[in-house]
Amino acid sequence: MLDPDVRRVLDGTSPAHLATVLPDGSPHTVPLWVGTHGDQVVFLTGPNSRKARNLRRDPRVAMSLAPADNPSQPVIIRGRVVEWLEGAAAWEIVDQISTKYTGAPYPRGEERIVAVVEPERQIVGIG
Repeated sequence: MLDPDVRRVLDGTSPAHLATVLPDGSPHTVPLWVGTHGDQVVFLTGPNSRKARNLRRDPRVAMSLAPADNPSQPVIIRGRVVEWLEGAAAWEIVDQISTKYTGAPYPRGEERIVAVVEPERQIVGIG
């Protein structure tokens, strides 16, 4: 279950920073748009992106967000990608996330998929 304080930040417009593991074991981080889907965290990506390739090999993720209204209370999430959504199911979530951040659905010029993350650890604040 998502902590209510974590959900509030995820449902806002602060970008997240996602960490995945490269094939050589080193970290890979990227900023991205995130959202919630039930009690899970979701984000969009290209099916052949570096992060997608990393996560198909090793589904572990770490994510951090610093809410604009209180950056001294960051949210940190660790978990695993438990599902990949494609097609219409993915586009519904992609458009929800895009609309939250930009006010408009996501352009259809590129293929997009959605990673569904099951949070295993949630931390609010530094510590």
